[in-house]
Amino acid sequence: MKTVGLIVNPVAGMGGRVGLKGTDGVVDEAIKRGAVPVAPEKATLMLRALREARDVYGARFLLRWKTAGGLMGERELVDAGWSLGEFEVVYRPPERSSPADTRAACEVMMGLKTDLILFCGGDGTARDIFETVGVSVPILGIPSGVKMHSGVFGLNPVIVSEIVQEFLDGRLGNALVEILDLDEELYRKGEWRVRLFGQARTPHEPNYIQAGKLMIESESDDEVKEGIAEHMLDKLGAMRDALWILGPGSTLETIGRRLGIEKTLLGVDAVFGGELVAKDADERTLLGLLERHPRAVLVLSPIGAQGFVLGRGNLQLSPAVIRKVGLDNIIITATPSKLSRTPVLRVDTGDEELDRELDGKSFFVVTGFRQVTLRAIVAEGAGRRAQGARD
Repeated sequence: MKTVGLIVNPVAGMGGRVGLKGTDGVVDEAIKRGAVPVAPEKATLMLRALREARDVYGARFLLRWKTAGGLMGERELVDAGWSLGEFEVVYRPPERSSPADTRAACEVMMGLKTDLILFCGGDGTARDIFETVGVSVPILGIPSGVKMHSGVFGLNPVIVSEIVQEFLDGRLGNALVEILDLDEELYRKGEWRVRLFGQARTPHEPNYIQAGKLMIESESDDEVKEGIAEHMLDKLGAMRDALWILGPGSTLETIGRRLGIEKTLLGVDAVFGGELVAKDADERTLLGLLERHPRAVLVLSPIGAQGFVLGRGNLQLSPAVIRKVGLDNIIITATPSKLSRTPVLRVDTGDEELDRELDGKSFFVVTGFRQVTLRAIVAEGAGRRAQGARD
């Protein structure tokens, strides 16, 4: 029987939909803007999928949980159907937890000879845990943050349950992966500055663990982006009665510049009739605009190497926003150099039904002026709860 530590950062990801690009140091502001917790739900989804697999395979997945109290793990285990006899609360945080509680819980778990520390959060949580455990204990992340560039995260909560199953079954070894984190204060100002904190151990399944973000550029990329922008301006000219929602990224920034607007590099902006109507918009603003302008187009660009077009770095584009836009009104843009190093386009919207609808759906990808290709979305784990080891 293996011992698995569970730590949930209950505020991870709260800043995404309200346009804060993270929650480090701005939890109160996120709450003021109407943010609600997302990490507990994602952790519960993963734990429920794992429990269902355990119920099917029994002795193959024997484990004992060590966790923190309240919303840092205990509540999620109970909500997912794990019995009180299957886990032990080894650390009690105050009512409002902090990164110090994450580190303290890790220290207790290390003293109890924990085989794996499973956490739910983003890069900040990964960094806090890594700085406490180093390489002494493997760590694995359930993705729930706004920014997740480190290599310890599964692609989505259901996939994480499958990784844990294979770890418990002895079918996975450990690999060293990078722990990265962005400077959130600069990120909110539109500057992407990442820092490497070190290499952590993680149960590694290359098809299920996301790659670290790769900054992909070639000498001709600036010229290609201009061509992509020219192509999109032609389309916009023919659809001036549509609301154009532009996601983050340098390709979209080029489109904004060609439109004559001040497009945020790392935010989501909206254009109507050639005019900027919302800059660095949050979910609420986007939903309001879509009520007034029901005809809409959403333009995105994937994260280099990871391939995510939804669910990483653009949580303002919530399932509600995506559904109002309509799946047939999504256009993806990418330079050929980025696309060649991004073999799979992925989504992790947080809505299982929406992920199922997106899984396998082909989208036009604009790669230059009047150059378009088709790529299908892969939503690993969509509709496959507890399937894991059955295959």
